[in-house]
Amino acid sequence: MTSPAEQLLPGTRRALLHRVATAQAEGRTPSLAAAVQRQGQIVWDGSRSCVDGHAPDSDTQFRIGSITKTFTAVLVLRLRDEGLLDLSDPLEKHLPGTGAGDVTLLQLLGHSAGLGAETTAPWWERTPGSLRPTLADVLGEQIAMHPPGSRHHYSNPGYTLLGALVAAVRGASWEEVLRREVLEPLGMHRTTPRPQAPHAGGWAVHPWADALLPEPAQDLGLMAPAGQLWSTTADLLRFAAFLAEGDDRVLCAASVEEMKQPSTPPERGDWNGYYGLGLQVIRRKGRTFIGHTGSLPGFLAALWVSAEDDVAAVVLVNATSGTAIGEVAADLVDIVAEAEPRIPEPWRPLPEVDAELLALTGPWYWATRANVLHLVADRGLELRPVNGQGRGARFAARPDGTWVGLDGYYAGETLRIVRNDDGTVNHLDVGSFVFTREPYDPAAAVPGGVDEAGWRGLEG
Repeated sequence: MTSPAEQLLPGTRRALLHRVATAQAEGRTPSLAAAVQRQGQIVWDGSRSCVDGHAPDSDTQFRIGSITKTFTAVLVLRLRDEGLLDLSDPLEKHLPGTGAGDVTLLQLLGHSAGLGAETTAPWWERTPGSLRPTLADVLGEQIAMHPPGSRHHYSNPGYTLLGALVAAVRGASWEEVLRREVLEPLGMHRTTPRPQAPHAGGWAVHPWADALLPEPAQDLGLMAPAGQLWSTTADLLRFAAFLAEGDDRVLCAASVEEMKQPSTPPERGDWNGYYGLGLQVIRRKGRTFIGHTGSLPGFLAALWVSAEDDVAAVVLVNATSGTAIGEVAADLVDIVAEAEPRIPEPWRPLPEVDAELLALTGPWYWATRANVLHLVADRGLELRPVNGQGRGARFAARPDGTWVGLDGYYAGETLRIVRNDDGTVNHLDVGSFVFTREPYDPAAAVPGGVDEAGWRGLEG
């Protein structure tokens, strides 16, 4: 068995290099840097450049655009976890006078607040932030494009409002709060609001000729929380490890998991992806990726994590367009996961077994549908349909002797053990659904005992 720190197999390494070399050549990108992480450790990095001997490495900064939004979302979730705000709060409660105060923090995080996609003219990515010195300059006169909560509509100004919220609640600038609360604890010392050498320069490539045009790097001012940051492949893989499992120094695993849940239903035609809270989630070739893509004039960036494979990839390029950056990063994950699939951890029994809970395991029936209840760690339960068709869920134990659903149809619902007068178990109640030891058990509540004559054959 290989350790995660060991290098990938030669064939895998060549496949990764071939993919990034093809992306750089076909995308006509001045330079491209990429890296792959497995089980929390970098196992490959590579780069290509149009200048011989000057290829970027894992310490070269590129601008990461909207990946910045994920960092801003983490800061907001930290405030929530500290009890300083609630995601259902209207913005006005904490940041009055914006003109968009009726929208909730949850809606802003998930781009369902109905705000415009961009600021008022001129184009904010191309012009200095000093042209928009106040939030009113960012939002303009037409603030609402859609009723709040009605649909997903990506909004860069929405994340400007969230950055201003963080600054107002913390009493310090967004940049300072980000550095102190996220970047320093995660060891991301090469992630900064402004470029620090060594860094790539931004370029535009002519669409019909092999010619370059330099792109200016503007300071975005109030729009910084939507796309300001510069980073490296090494730093972004540190952030990927955090997104995979959480880090109590920054944000607990449960809150990171919350970021990955759908904030609104997907748009028509986007059934293989959705937006969580500052995170994009896509389903591709049977694999789920969480992360974010980003772009600003002169730069493209992508970070994807496949939790089930424990593999992450980052790709950074210094061109305005030309490379399907999200596809390339996902392909790097696919290459590693398929060529060198994750080796499962050894099975181990529970440290201790509760006899009373053990007696609950095994088959249970909802009407005629067979399910199996499993006992897992920390007094948790899993209820799964026998044939794989139907509703299943994991449940976490509560102190009051009930369990709460963690996923699927029963997420948030309560599982209770209903007992007879003598203390024996009559049935399980899961959000009012009755699960019995026998199909339609006549001794149980609805739907038990539907016919006194019981089961019968065709002639019965």
